[in-house]
Amino acid sequence: MFLTSVAAISLTGVMMPGPVTAVTVMEGRKSGNAGAAVAVGHAFIELPLILFIYFGLAHVFTVSYVRAVVGLAGGGFLTYTGFSAMRGVKENFSQAETSSGALIGGLLATAVNPYFFLWWATVGSTLIMNSLLFGLLGLALFISTHWSCDLAWNLLLSKAMFKSRRYLKPLTMKAINMGLSLLLVGFGLAFMATGLRALRLF
Repeated sequence: MFLTSVAAISLTGVMMPGPVTAVTVMEGRKSGNAGAAVAVGHAFIELPLILFIYFGLAHVFTVSYVRAVVGLAGGGFLTYTGFSAMRGVKENFSQAETSSGALIGGLLATAVNPYFFLWWATVGSTLIMNSLLFGLLGLALFISTHWSCDLAWNLLLSKAMFKSRRYLKPLTMKAINMGLSLLLVGFGLAFMATGLRALRLF
């Protein structure tokens, strides 16, 4: 029952549109397996964070100045990334494997998302504490179940995007790329607004 609830709650977070979703779809145009690499990059941030919370430090992410730094720095990075992607709209998309690019993309998209840290400081920390009712084995099962949800969803997205290439015209692909670039800019601006609100400047 516990792992079922973990899977259900994890999927609601994983399936929520965000920077990681945008990166997965963008990299999925180049490789159907990009989602797996994105999930691994995501785990590089998520696993240490889970251990951080396990040792009772979840409250750090609710401190206004921490939220402000993450929001402003992360928002600025995403905005820059989005505008950079727009400049590359006219580039031809290679079908070569892009595991390293997807891995770094997943890592960075996770690290700059303030809502990711707030989710773990609230919902995620509750799940972690509940898992400890079953000892360290419960924590291990929680981590593996949650990451499996990340992997399955991101892999599904990248494979769906990659297979759809054959049915989409170049102009449509460029429109999708532009839309994803604008999405990253939108997330960036929203994150910066969150940072300013944390400082009570907006």
